[in-house]
Amino acid sequence: MTIMRDEIFEQAGIVARLAADPRPFRAAAREARASGARFVLYAARGTSDNAAAYGKYLATILAGLPAGLAVPSAATVYGAAIDFRDCLVIGISQSGETPDVAEYLEQARAAGAFTLAVTNDEGSLLARGANLVLATHAGAERAVAATKTYTSQLAALALFWSAWTGADALERALSHDVPAAMAAACAVEDAVMGVAARLRHAERLLVTARGYNYATALETALKVEETCYLAALPFSAADLMHGPIAVVEPRYPVLLYAAPGRTLAGMLALDVELRRRGAETLVVTDAATPVDGAAAVLRVPLAVPEELAPLVAVLPGQMLALHLSLARGLDPDVPRGLSKVTRTY
Repeated sequence: MTIMRDEIFEQAGIVARLAADPRPFRAAAREARASGARFVLYAARGTSDNAAAYGKYLATILAGLPAGLAVPSAATVYGAAIDFRDCLVIGISQSGETPDVAEYLEQARAAGAFTLAVTNDEGSLLARGANLVLATHAGAERAVAATKTYTSQLAALALFWSAWTGADALERALSHDVPAAMAAACAVEDAVMGVAARLRHAERLLVTARGYNYATALETALKVEETCYLAALPFSAADLMHGPIAVVEPRYPVLLYAAPGRTLAGMLALDVELRRRGAETLVVTDAATPVDGAAAVLRVPLAVPEELAPLVAVLPGQMLALHLSLARGLDPDVPRGLSKVTRTY
């Protein structure tokens, strides 16, 4: 059908292959820990920035380390002298050729940081400037909208932080349970096509989640914007309640991620509140979660550790971007005005 669809369906196999050999991630975690890092900064752009948002949760919750997103322009535009001692700086880029991310990583290393590159190209600019490289081995991604390189970045980060903390159960789940769930999640495609038909003439979409799946909301909104030219606004469920929910009016479409785990009760309560305000809610959840009154429910197998659910939950979001683009008569493989490598300085 499209290159984007082919690459969506490749993802389970890529994650399984990446997790089949955790030794590079264990070695990187040992060396990074030995550096004495007490803080974590992620430098990234676009889809990789959404992977970094997921990485923040892993570093903070699993490893107990303060973590945040870097401000590359602080170094590359403003020339700020930043003290990076005791800091682990992780640069993430599909191509590894984003100049400001690569330069930020290089400057961080020179100023005392231990640096790690997560990239699909081990010989890239980003990789050459880092202490260590974690290759995602996703293969050439031909569609402009990133799918398989995003989930391979998530998998690489999860494998790294699992190794850092000795979370063997997460490592095992990444090698079997998660790829199996990703493959099974592809069966939701027909239901997604129905949602795409419903949204065909929409001019806006709100996407919300909380916890680990906040990254899923960010990435889904980006994919919809890139391929459908539709204003998609991503929010943490908590941030949504602090003001932006005021935009919701009757028939306002809201895509809501309600994955099992600590955030589920709050997401279901938010679904009720959104529908009370007249929103048309589209809920991504698992087979066991009762959802009453939503305009559509996309059920995917989310019986994986909560920390790893974003690798599965994002699939219906990717498929929605694909099929909504097709429903609107667009080409999801070649979004207008975009290229595979974006160079920001």
